[in-house]
Amino acid sequence: MHDQPASLYPHHLAILRERADKALALGGFDHLLVAAGAPLRKFLDDQDCPFVASPHFRHWLPLTDTPGSWIAYTPGAKPKLVFVQPRDYWHVVPEAPHGYWVEHFDIVIVRSAAEAVAQLPGGKRAVIAPACPGIDGVEINNPQQVLDYLHWYRSYKTPYELALMREASRIGARAHRAAEAAFRAGESELGIHLAYLAAARQIDAELPYASIVALNEHGAVLHYTNFDRTPPAKSRSFLIDAGASAAGYASDITRTHASPQSREFQALIDSMETAQLGYVAKVRAGQSYPELHIHAHHVLAGVLREHGFVRMSAESAVASGVTSAFFPHGLGHPIGLQVHDVAGFQQSERGGSIARPDGHPYLRMTRVLEPGMAVTIEPGLYFIDMLLAELRDKPVAADIDWAKVDAFRQYGGIRIEDDVVCTDGAPENLTRDAFALT
Repeated sequence: MHDQPASLYPHHLAILRERADKALALGGFDHLLVAAGAPLRKFLDDQDCPFVASPHFRHWLPLTDTPGSWIAYTPGAKPKLVFVQPRDYWHVVPEAPHGYWVEHFDIVIVRSAAEAVAQLPGGKRAVIAPACPGIDGVEINNPQQVLDYLHWYRSYKTPYELALMREASRIGARAHRAAEAAFRAGESELGIHLAYLAAARQIDAELPYASIVALNEHGAVLHYTNFDRTPPAKSRSFLIDAGASAAGYASDITRTHASPQSREFQALIDSMETAQLGYVAKVRAGQSYPELHIHAHHVLAGVLREHGFVRMSAESAVASGVTSAFFPHGLGHPIGLQVHDVAGFQQSERGGSIARPDGHPYLRMTRVLEPGMAVTIEPGLYFIDMLLAELRDKPVAADIDWAKVDAFRQYGGIRIEDDVVCTDGAPENLTRDAFALT
């Protein structure tokens, strides 16, 4: 199959080496050293927080649980993996490296982080590593010139990366199906979350972000992660924002469901679904992402008017901030090795920043879409008490049907999110494709 990571990896590594060569030349460095990193220690304890390998490390290798390990790359030479396999009977020791990628690396196995550091080359080194915790014997510099170049090109996914993102989407879609079934069966938020984990076959620490599992009015809390242990007396609505991981790559999927009795809310979901698919269709080369975000606000104004929440024109609803009260976050963000991937605001391979449009402080991407970029498209419509209270104090409040708004507070809100790849032609919707297979 063309979608198998093993067959695509050599090309991916060749691209990474080429990018590293250029980044090192820009900064005047001899070597690129990439640390997997080390887990953070809990305060006043001898336990660690769950370990997450650096995204720069995972970009080179499909290894996610390798604390203390390093990649050392010198232009013109085979990349080197310094792999820490500690002597330890308290924890499971990482298996020796194996798989489709090992032939492309010189691999040295050591027993400690200190031994790993001793294996690193000297000279002018670009060291990419988290500053905390520090690494004894290594000066971490994270040179901006190198990072800017690497981050810029990380925006353009290789076929290998897209294969892993498709797999992450398939896992996430399968788990979303299980979560919806648990909602329909009357489970609590925690019960739904456990059904999601079981179907994904991933534990919380392996997911790319903390799952949002919100019943009823909890859907109005954008990052709701409380997990009520008991089901509500009546489950009217369900919003789930949850992803999955595949070899360090993320999926990020949100769906909103209504109970069979919540017909008005289901109609609103249907309108938002139509709108969301319209934005997905615009993920094309040359499309300004901020302009797509502003377009989403105008479409939302039409939805609010169609369903009787507002009586004003779309232009007035956007200009007066009414749509921002119902849709206070951005349309989406870059996705890949990180859920909120790098370089969403970057001006060029040399750095710089593209400002967000005025009045939209939470937009996470301001670039123009190009082939190879992967972004989320996640419009929302929420009934958030704090923002609605502020809206009531504005002159435009007279053009809002507050009785209708109040009737919908019990549902919380709607968010529908897909992961979408910009191509040379029509967009590839990783999420919808994954649901079609489950």
